[in-house]
Amino acid sequence: MRRNRAENDANHAKLTRRAALLGGAQLLFMGGLAARMRYLQVDQADQFRLLAEENRINIRLIPPARGEIFDRNGTRLAENVPSYRIVMVREDAGDVDAVMARLSQVIDIELETYERALEELKRSAPFLPVTIVEGVSWDEVSKVSVNAPALPGVTPEVGLTRVYPRGSDFAHVVGRVGRVSQKDLDALENPDQVLRIPRFQIGKINVEARAEDMLRGSAGTKQVEVNATGREMRELARREGQSGADLQLTVDAKLQGYVQARLGGESAAVVVMDCENGDLAAISSAPSYDPNLFIGGISSKDYDPLLNSIYRPLVNKTVQGAYPPGSTFKMLTAMAALEDGLIGPDETVYCPGHLEVAGRRFHCWKRAGHGWVDLENSLKQSCDVYYYDLALKVGIEKISAMANRFGLGIRHDLALSSVNTGLTPTKAWKKSARGADWVIGDTVNASIGQGFMLASPLQLAVMSARLATGREVTPRLIKSVDGVEQPLGIGADLNMNENNLRKMRRAMYEVVNDRRGTAYRSRIIADEWRMAGKTGTSQVRNITAAERARGVTRNADLPWERRDHALFVAFAPYDKPRYAVSVLVEHGGGGSTAAAPIARDVLLQALAGGEPPLDAYPTGDRARIKSQQERLRDVQPQAAIKGNDQA
Repeated sequence: MRRNRAENDANHAKLTRRAALLGGAQLLFMGGLAARMRYLQVDQADQFRLLAEENRINIRLIPPARGEIFDRNGTRLAENVPSYRIVMVREDAGDVDAVMARLSQVIDIELETYERALEELKRSAPFLPVTIVEGVSWDEVSKVSVNAPALPGVTPEVGLTRVYPRGSDFAHVVGRVGRVSQKDLDALENPDQVLRIPRFQIGKINVEARAEDMLRGSAGTKQVEVNATGREMRELARREGQSGADLQLTVDAKLQGYVQARLGGESAAVVVMDCENGDLAAISSAPSYDPNLFIGGISSKDYDPLLNSIYRPLVNKTVQGAYPPGSTFKMLTAMAALEDGLIGPDETVYCPGHLEVAGRRFHCWKRAGHGWVDLENSLKQSCDVYYYDLALKVGIEKISAMANRFGLGIRHDLALSSVNTGLTPTKAWKKSARGADWVIGDTVNASIGQGFMLASPLQLAVMSARLATGREVTPRLIKSVDGVEQPLGIGADLNMNENNLRKMRRAMYEVVNDRRGTAYRSRIIADEWRMAGKTGTSQVRNITAAERARGVTRNADLPWERRDHALFVAFAPYDKPRYAVSVLVEHGGGGSTAAAPIARDVLLQALAGGEPPLDAYPTGDRARIKSQQERLRDVQPQAAIKGNDQA
């Protein structure tokens, strides 16, 4: 059937419209596609190029060299030395268990180290090197190299490790480093990425920890090309980091070594402080330990004896310990009374051997009593009753306030861990801490450094320096940072009556240099070095009335942990104080017999700048001191004597 012209024209028009619509849709699609391609290839080109580079190039951190630590004379106390280690790449090793078994036949690997390495190999990426053992010798490196065909994936490497050349002498000062733990990371709000480097080490205690930000430095970076699996193919660029700052401490390594040797097997602490500027010349806690044992992870065999010892070698007794200061506190009770005008230096008190207070008898250490004593004689003979009587006049608030002015009950800011504040109690403190009212007996006990009163050996050294100078001397441990001197601890004037201070110093001089003084046997006879001091004995147990009636048990007859602590504080020379010292011997018995001789020897060593001449000692002591000096020469590190490891 033939269509007429009109129908053909209508159909043609319809097809034309459809073609136009279809063409327009195609054009719109192609235009959108072109716009999208332009957006991706032109507008977003930089972003996608960066993503492609990040897939091909990785940024790796380069651990910085840790700053080193020196003593005041430039002797190295903590340094970085090249160290060999054995590493393994799991994917190159194949059968890890078999290779580890063969490696343990080539070199000795402790069981703990072996198991730790296996665990780390299993959880690490297969292409990452894992340290199997650190600190291996050159002979062991040679053995691994010779046996390389049988040890696929095993490679010797060299790196830097921390070493403490002074060992136990500075464990409680310098501290130690250790691997970053999850606990370390959790303690930081925004941890540095360098801390996530496997087996990266940071300071754990003391100067190493407290000065971590200065010692660590900043990490460098390197650009490495990696393949699709993350394996490093080649290094493209490198930016070196910045090494940590070098620290110089105020401590004298030679003196510190002598003090540690002099303490021997005692559980004790000694602090030597420069009266002029607050520098800590020695700060020793005994017994000590070798911090080098902790560097690669200490074994249970080495750690358990340290942890379980009754002598607590891991504790820094100089700042962490808080002890009743005993009679070394008496100067502060007297100063509180003198400064308040409640007594004069010539006023006397009768000591019959005890004082009745509120129906309770407080005893003097001398059962028969001291008779009539004034300030100087009370200190020289360490009469307790004199200070009981002062306490009733002064009161605890003024006694504690005076103790604060002389550095007790104050946390001194040092780069050491767990610095103890001690305790100078008040009525408000007892109500808050113990939920009880203060009683007059508490004041009586505090007056002789017993009861609630607590102080660290560091605080007692600060007290001695302030008594010697009349200034608010503060302790300083870090001398310089990268050669930049740190602020001195000279301190402002204490604004004390100089006559009162002069009386106190004279009384301390008599303690040591008068025949009736409690420390007379530990005197220095060289006129230019004569010292002033005070003995102290602090009880760690209660003495019952029944025991007093039958006779107080001697310290020598008691178990070690129930014996009294022995203390001594001093400064020298008397007429121009240079050094102050405090000595604590845990459960040592009497301060005059256990602590004073140590203080005398240490002060002479500091003043002489080395081994003092024998004529500085009383004639009767010289043979014994000569033998002691010969013995201590053998005990001290030879480097400390010769000074052959200075920078």
